Amino acid sequence: MSGKLYGVGVGPGDPELITQKAARIIRQAHVVAVPDRGSGGQTARGIAGELLEGKEIGTCATPMVRDREKVQAAYRRAAEDICALLEAGKDVAFLTLGDPTVYSTYIYIHRLVEQAGYPTEIVPGVPSFCAAAAKLGVSLCQGEERLLVVPASHPVDDCLEVQANLLFMKAGRDLPALKEKLAGAGLLEQAALVSNCGMEGERICPRLAEEDGGEGYFSVVLVRRGGEER
Repeated sequence: MSGKLYGVGVGPGDPELITQKAARIIRQAHVVAVPDRGSGGQTARGIAGELLEGKEIGTCATPMVRDREKVQAAYRRAAEDICALLEAGKDVAFLTLGDPTVYSTYIYIHRLVEQAGYPTEIVPGVPSFCAAAAKLGVSLCQGEERLLVVPASHPVDDCLEVQANLLFMKAGRDLPALKEKLAGAGLLEQAALVSNCGMEGERICPRLAEEDGGEGYFSVVLVRRGGEER
């Protein structure tokens, strides 16, 4: 009997936000796979912390580059390595930040393993934008409000025209350009930012317009068109 692949969301950064199910799956898995962006960045591994004591750890290269061929090749290698473990009867827990279904590297590997005929399961986690809204003490959407979730690294001009609260993920290096576009659309005064939510170096900026500094990769910008909470 083959093993099973679990895509485990470990939340945005605070270890206390790991769900009970995620913790159980991590403890029970024969092997824990952790993504590595290529510069030693294994944030998900750090969040899981003591849950990994005594576990066999496998590293999956997930380079943060724009070359799609290199990225796809890395996904295929990771899937092949995981399939070999599953074929040997080992259950594998692949750790991912936030939730595995929201702009996650894991889902590409999940599909490849699933296509190879092995059993898979997604274990949801707390998304970074939910944790960020909690830090700000505001709602993402309420009443008849809508919410649009956008990767800040892609063109956002058309999104600014949508009548919805806007959530820009992974806004770090794109923050200056994003602020300029928000200002041009008259939305900068309604924008807030949370950087490194639940991690070391966390920053909470209720008024993005008043912040001049750069932010890290794990930055979330929330624009509430409704203004003040009702």
